[in-house]
Amino acid sequence: MNKKLNVVWFCTDQQRWDTIHSLGNSYIKTPNIDRLVKTGVAFTRAYTQSPVCTPSRACFLTGRYPRSTKTIFNGNDKFSKDEKLVTRLLADNGYTCGLTGKLHLTSAEGKVEKRTDDGYTYFEYSHHPHNDWAEGENKYQTWLAEKGVRWEDIYGGKFMTMATWPPKANPAFSGKQVGVPAKYHQTTFCVEKAIEFIENNRSESTPWLISINPFDPHPPLDPPQEYKDRLKIEDMPLPLWKDGEMNNKPPHQQKDVIYGGQDGQAEPIGNLSEEEKREHFRDYYAEIELIDDQLGRLLDYLEESGQRDHTIVIFMSDHGEMNGDHGLYWKGAYFYEALVHIPLIISCPSVFKQDVKCDGLVELVDIAPTLMEAAGLEVPYFMQGKSFYKILTGEADPHYFKDAVYSEFYHSLKGTHEDIDATMYFDGRYKLICYHGKEYGELYDLDVDPEEFMNLWDDEKYGLLKAKLIQKSYSHTVLCNMDNSMHRLYSF
Repeated sequence: MNKKLNVVWFCTDQQRWDTIHSLGNSYIKTPNIDRLVKTGVAFTRAYTQSPVCTPSRACFLTGRYPRSTKTIFNGNDKFSKDEKLVTRLLADNGYTCGLTGKLHLTSAEGKVEKRTDDGYTYFEYSHHPHNDWAEGENKYQTWLAEKGVRWEDIYGGKFMTMATWPPKANPAFSGKQVGVPAKYHQTTFCVEKAIEFIENNRSESTPWLISINPFDPHPPLDPPQEYKDRLKIEDMPLPLWKDGEMNNKPPHQQKDVIYGGQDGQAEPIGNLSEEEKREHFRDYYAEIELIDDQLGRLLDYLEESGQRDHTIVIFMSDHGEMNGDHGLYWKGAYFYEALVHIPLIISCPSVFKQDVKCDGLVELVDIAPTLMEAAGLEVPYFMQGKSFYKILTGEADPHYFKDAVYSEFYHSLKGTHEDIDATMYFDGRYKLICYHGKEYGELYDLDVDPEEFMNLWDDEKYGLLKAKLIQKSYSHTVLCNMDNSMHRLYSF
């Protein structure tokens, strides 16, 4: 490989795995994500290492599991100086790296987060679109000002700030969530600034990487009105629910069904009519359709500028969204498919196989080592993930990659399930969730019960299987977090 490959790393926030038309969702139109599926490898069983933003992002940026990075919750004061981001490693090897949107490795409440040595020389930071920072700190708000627009004048959502809890109300709220017009949207800003970065760094000799991190489809669900109008509420699905399913689910889930997801921070599902539940899906899908259009804008630019064939395009999300499934909204100490199973599509027409669906188990922790190998660099000894580069090139079986995937939640959100530390072990059929220090747990057989309605934890018929899975989960937890960052030399 004479010229190193460029990288577009497009990571949405809180997007479920089942939100792509060509991969089975008939309710949504995603023609541009579908283009990536057609021209690349779609990993249909990819899993996050945390159902919460910061631990997940620390994991896929370092190639190390959250507990190893010491980044186990949202709102940490600093990021460990011992950890090396893959963007820093690529920058050290000749890449020019940029970021648009959020980073979220440390606390961003009311301030720009403290940066680590991340390797980004272009940094158009916008954690979320709300105007919660001092003037000039949220680059999205600066971008709007340059266009002669005040966000406060065009935003129709319920809350004007997310910097306090409960959030500050919008006095102009009409009763229905409506975001800013698409041309002024934060996702549009992220892509426009990404194109600016690429234009400024086009070179025959120097490769580049751009991280694109819009806030959508993270709640509040406030898509532009024109995207709402594309979809009919009555055509949308209802959340997954089975009467009686909560009878043997963990206590925090039972409570959240009554009082609201994310430990009562989301609206209780019992307050919603059937139409309102469908409306949640409509607005969620509308946000993703806007993301899809902006991805298409970027793909068109790469093609028109002659850069598409030698650019790796990664499309993924940090974790999913419950969106009413099992009576729950938002996120927290839940390990349902809606939250831990995420989209992951990778395309580079000149190097990678096209129109391939990989159903082997993969994890977000595997992306960083894969990028290192794709750049022709040695995978560092301290990375705990495993490169799936050979699946991309067709040299390895796309139907098997790992025996199991693993996810963690350690009191990861302020005000949400702060008494819960839990891990998930999933071997492709059986999903085991251990709540450490608790007597209860979850066990699902997804071959028989793909919707995860039936918790088998207390079913005596599954007692022996549960014991074996607990043993496997314990071993997996210890071994996958084996920390070799001190670089053992095997000598005295």
